[in-house]
Amino acid sequence: MSKIIIFPTDTVYGIGCQIFDVESIEKIYKIKKRDYNKPLACLCSNLEQIEKVAFVSDKALKLINEFMPGCLTLILKAKKEVEDKIGYKTIGVRIPNYALALDILNNMGPMLVTSVNESGQVALNDYEEIKKQYGAVVEEIYPPNQKSSNIASTVINMTGPNLQILREGVITLDMLKKVLNE
Repeated sequence: MSKIIIFPTDTVYGIGCQIFDVESIEKIYKIKKRDYNKPLACLCSNLEQIEKVAFVSDKALKLINEFMPGCLTLILKAKKEVEDKIGYKTIGVRIPNYALALDILNNMGPMLVTSVNESGQVALNDYEEIKKQYGAVVEEIYPPNQKSSNIASTVINMTGPNLQILREGVITLDMLKKVLNE
């Protein structure tokens, strides 16, 4: 059974589903009017879940240990099952620093998630507004129970020879390089 939920994280509210729920993934793209060339990020509750969906290099492990849970998304090479089932050769992974999100991820497993908004628009972070706009198209919307930063995560591509920053958030390139001694 497909199930799409909206829940708060440490950065912004996310709309998501279980990672291999192809029907729900399609529906999220339609709800957001999102380009299919833009992959969804994978939220995980722990390193074990990340290792189910992606290959974790020594460099990636250092960054995960230093900055996760937190607002860092690492783009890594996807595992074969991910590529076979949803077509992603690479996958952005993150462990949110938000107790409710971690509970949901512990129960549902890794989830493909994106911000709550129409693609290209500002992310919605107001629970009542989200309920009004999306209540009829998702199975559940969770109210916030702690504060979010309202700042999207830093996104780093680690699939090439060098770190490539795709979006800078709270965690800067200098902070990342310091941890990696670069």
